[in-house]
Amino acid sequence: MARTASLSGYLELLPAERLVELHMLDTLREVFEAHGYSNLETRAVETVDTLLQKGEIDKEIYAVSRIHDDAGSGREPKLALRFDNTVPFARYVTENAGYLTFPYRRYQIQKVWRGERPQAGRFREFTQADIDIVGDGALSTRADVEIAVVMAKALDALQIGEFTLRVNSRKLSEGFYRAIGLEDTAAVLRAVDKLEKIGASRVAVELAETAGATEEQTQKALALAQIRTSDTSFADQVRALLTDGADPAALDTSLLEEGLAELTEVMSELNVRVPGRAEADLSIARGLDYYTGTVVETVLSGHEELGSICSGGRYESLASKGKRTFPGVGLSIGVTRLLSALIDSGELAASRSVPTAVYVTLRSDEDWAAAQDVADQLRARGISAEVAFSAEKFGKQIKYADRRGIPFVWFTDQDGSHEIKDIRSGDQAPADPASWAPPAEDIIPKIVRKTEGL
Repeated sequence: MARTASLSGYLELLPAERLVELHMLDTLREVFEAHGYSNLETRAVETVDTLLQKGEIDKEIYAVSRIHDDAGSGREPKLALRFDNTVPFARYVTENAGYLTFPYRRYQIQKVWRGERPQAGRFREFTQADIDIVGDGALSTRADVEIAVVMAKALDALQIGEFTLRVNSRKLSEGFYRAIGLEDTAAVLRAVDKLEKIGASRVAVELAETAGATEEQTQKALALAQIRTSDTSFADQVRALLTDGADPAALDTSLLEEGLAELTEVMSELNVRVPGRAEADLSIARGLDYYTGTVVETVLSGHEELGSICSGGRYESLASKGKRTFPGVGLSIGVTRLLSALIDSGELAASRSVPTAVYVTLRSDEDWAAAQDVADQLRARGISAEVAFSAEKFGKQIKYADRRGIPFVWFTDQDGSHEIKDIRSGDQAPADPASWAPPAEDIIPKIVRKTEGL
């Protein structure tokens, strides 16, 4: 990966690295579309008021203005670059609800911008890939199941290695906290969301200071966060923890039971559709207040330092228009962060740096038009080809192809006969431009994991 950059926090890839990125984007698109998600692109800019409504820290938002800005009169709204795809999507749904059919499934793969301090895995400009399902007034919990299954299949298709979808339910967590007497559930969720970053002892202090938790309440909240199962046995563990030392008849468990039922459904289906890819992890909270049901974070084995590579969840009123609400569920992959980690580690690489499979050489400069005819015959059959600009010595033309990573070089003799040379093995044989084709694995660059070899 290119290391020297004139601006930090902005990733510019070398040709072979860009092929890896395109492979990832194409793979995601194919999986999403196979499940019925339509593509959406929204504008790069939103009004500052729209962005701030969702609680984003204003220091991370890039404002946009003309160099000769005359908007100070107040006639024009202040604009800023989007910091994610979710807020623009919510705005898009409310503005276009009359033209959409619900439930509306969409995927969106676009760049976003955040004024963060650049560091490993953190960029100021990066690509996110989002999928969401949005309903009109109501949305079945089966959408929570579907979105998790689709994203797990997409991550599988990327062949990035072992990963785990860590799944929880905000209803489950909030219902448990209320049942043990913690009313400020938002404060509890924000504290528990920091568990992996700051540890249990500091979370306990924060629970006492911000949520007014007693020692007993704190211990139960922390115990809930320790529950992790690969099946649905978490439900019995939660009920046992709740009733330990308490009168079950005196507890209001309606919201808790709703969350347990929803998470059980999600985990059951994930274990059928993508076995071994999901874990019920009751420490997952997602600190943003707009999540209301299923929440997901995803850990990539061997790259735990990245944190969650894919996250999101259920929201009931992120998008609304008057009394009309549009509940939904969505997940987002930080493509650039994932890509940079896998390229830097050598785990993903392209078999060559260009799409070109054949380099057509020139015996003389007068042969350029005929060489273009050869290349066009190859291209017509889906074989990428490029033609030399000048008739340099064959050794020099071959060396150029080799530097480019082009596997085959084409020669045309004075009598009009053709030969193809595999410059990797040195094998050379007669060829007909109307019928010759490279081996299937050489038609396009392959994206391979380091364990496969190039």
